Parts: sequence; C-alpha cells; structure tokens
Amino acid sequence: MLDGLLRVGVITSPHGIKGEVKVYPTTDDPQKFKRLKSVILYNGKEEKTVDITGVKFFKQFVIVKLKQCNSMNEAELLRKQELYITKEQSGTCGEDENFVADLIGLRVVTDEGEVLGRLTDVMETGANDVYVVELENGKEVLLPAIKQCILQVDLEKQEMLVHIMDGLLD
Repeated sequence: MLDGLLRVGVITSPHGIKGEVKVYPTTDDPQKFKRLKSVILYNGKEEKTVDITGVKFFKQFVIVKLKQCNSMNEAELLRKQELYITKEQSGTCGEDENFVADLIGLRVVTDEGEVLGRLTDVMETGANDVYVVELENGKEVLLPAIKQCILQVDLEKQEMLVHIMDGLLD
C-alpha cells in the first residue's frame, strides 16, 4: 500500500467512448466517489493525481469520468490501475471505527496479557468485520470485530487488546 493513502477502487475497463472508466470499488462506501474531486492513480510504479469530473453508478461498479482522459483509447491505458485517496479525503471515522490501513500490523494482546500475534488482514463479511491474526507459530485465528471480543485499539502503542471468547482458538 502507498504510505498514508487508502485504496478506493481498481479500474476494470473503459466505459463508452468519451473516456469514462469502470471502477470496481474497494471502499465500504462507493457513494464516497460523489464527494471526491480528485484521486491518485497508481500503475504499480508511479502515482499521478487526476481530477474527477463525473460519477455515476452501474450495477456493482462506479463509472468515473477523469478530466485527463477523453477517449476510449486513453481509458484503455488505465485498465488495472488502482485509485487511492488521502485519509483527509476519506473523512473521519466514527466512534469505535478505524481505517483498515491503520489496523494492519497491530500487535494483538489478550486481556490476560498474552501476546497473540499480529493483525494481518480485515475481512468484510456483511454482519461485522473479521480480523485475521497471525499467531506466533504462523497459524491464523479469526476474531469477530465485535465489542465483546475487541476491547481496545491503541494506534499510538500499535496495539489491540482482545478478549478470546470460548471456542475461538479451538
């Protein structure tokens, strides 16, 4: 991941002949695209800021018109590029919410003082997120992101305090 940036989508293909691109959103709120004036395009090597002049929605995709892209051929060159925004563009998190990028890598400690491992991924399941924790022995454990299990997230200490509910480590 690009330092300090949040991925909001990946361009899948051109859309139409006027330079619009079809974006598969990787954000929990695709409506966020309506509020964006620009995004950072990343092709795997370099970043480039581009302006958004139009947004509409089609099935599970977001159709984005970029000011710097005016033909289907130009849009074709953007295929598979990732779209990023700054945390400031994303807005603020609500109470008990964090950016996934801030959670990855946190040391996970139980309420009994035992170091469990490191948080390596966050899975969005619909009902609640699930945190993937890599244990010291290399195995993984899945923790539901619910108040009964995730007691505290301390970004300054880079640590997450958890309560292991019965059956989670079986």
